[in-house]
Amino acid sequence: MRHGRPSFGPTIDLRPIGLVSGTLLIVLAIFMVPSMIADLAAGHADWQVFFVTACATCFIGTALVLTNRGTFSGGITTRQGFLLTTIAWLVTSVFAAIPFMLCELEMTVADSIFEAVSGITTTGATVIIGLDFAPPGLLLWRAILQWLGGIGIIVMGIAILPMLNIGGMQLFRTENSDRSDKILPRTAQIASNIGLVYVGLSGLCALFYYLAGMNWFDAVAHSMTTISTGGLSTRDSSIGGFGSMGIEWTSILFMILSGMPFVLYIQAVRGNRQPLLQDVQARWYLCIVAIGTIALTSEHIIVSGTYPSVEETVRHSVFATITVMTGTGYSSDDYNQWGTLAVATIFFFSCLGGCTGSTTGGIKIFRIVILYQVARVQVMRLFQPSGVFRVLYNHRPIGEEMTTSVLAFIFLFGLTFALVALALSVTGLSFVTAMSGSIAALANVGPGLGPVIGPAGNYQPVPDAAKWVLSFAMLFGRLELFTILVLFVPAFWRN
Repeated sequence: MRHGRPSFGPTIDLRPIGLVSGTLLIVLAIFMVPSMIADLAAGHADWQVFFVTACATCFIGTALVLTNRGTFSGGITTRQGFLLTTIAWLVTSVFAAIPFMLCELEMTVADSIFEAVSGITTTGATVIIGLDFAPPGLLLWRAILQWLGGIGIIVMGIAILPMLNIGGMQLFRTENSDRSDKILPRTAQIASNIGLVYVGLSGLCALFYYLAGMNWFDAVAHSMTTISTGGLSTRDSSIGGFGSMGIEWTSILFMILSGMPFVLYIQAVRGNRQPLLQDVQARWYLCIVAIGTIALTSEHIIVSGTYPSVEETVRHSVFATITVMTGTGYSSDDYNQWGTLAVATIFFFSCLGGCTGSTTGGIKIFRIVILYQVARVQVMRLFQPSGVFRVLYNHRPIGEEMTTSVLAFIFLFGLTFALVALALSVTGLSFVTAMSGSIAALANVGPGLGPVIGPAGNYQPVPDAAKWVLSFAMLFGRLELFTILVLFVPAFWRN
């Protein structure tokens, strides 16, 4: 610092950011083609919307690639990694919103941005009413956005960056909280293997949905929103609208699988199944799902007696637990009608999220495990002040840096939740709507509580100001808070 002025470092090289953003826009344009074909096959005029939007998006993406191409031998810096992650999500969200603005539904800018951000962040909140009669291209576009947002864009970023002579691991670490060991030597191998697992699960899920009674269009669309734990459906009544026990159990199975760390699947495919069975995060995840199911089932049987059979009670209980815990946001029934204990349980579970390294949002089980270990050590120190205790994860000690990071994230998550809830209250929303809307956006769950944004409603009646707040909250939650907040710290821009 000189003469009382902050000393800022050299200007950040924006060429890698422009190059990667342009590449992502080209990919986004390519994925608009299936929606265009779906509308064209159905004889719907909205195919022109996707054609024009795809051409414009591809043109701008190509221009960014051509004007920023070059060799960046030094790799991507930490500052570029954070800035790239945020800008890439903002740019793709804006261009993904264009079909919603131009389609026959004539959605406003606030509604279009909200729907696009909800899709790309795999939140699953929607402002569209009448999905059962919506154009097929638009329904498919919502599913594709969630499929890309779940893990597709992350994998593309990891795979594309090394080919452009830009190190991709920094982007992977800033966007995803996965701290798993490198199970393969190269970033491209990690990306390709995760991609194969992701595509394989998507295809298998679509087949199971089809065998359970869906037509192929619904099966493909729901497989993309299930594996991405996104939850956007082709029907207003979501999964419950199909009225099929087989479809609901299929959804339960693949939501559970999607909430697990994908790296464990890679290890299992490569012949090492031991981590899949012994990983502490995976065991905690499955145990919490079981606890939630038991709690809701007991409430139904002892208190409310909502369903006539035990199978139906268990099915709806496990469905509600896993859909809110993984942030998928599907609904098989309106859990607002289950009683106060059930609603409180669902609200709590929506904060948790699935495993780190999966497509889920929320706090993540990894951090819950670390928080428990920290609390255990503190309690042990109260009884044995002179004892030596360590915070363990998978039977290995973890450093103070990681525990501090976990505690800071949980504090920041709670603070952001409170601020978003207050901002939503200012827009005129009720207490329940503001509180549940805040957690549903930050944890990327989708549906909230109450008659407005609950599983039986949607976000259409919410004021535009609240939709903008929720859109930013969804991005904050998807990028796990620090990735965006660090850009507002003056030290980030200093040398």
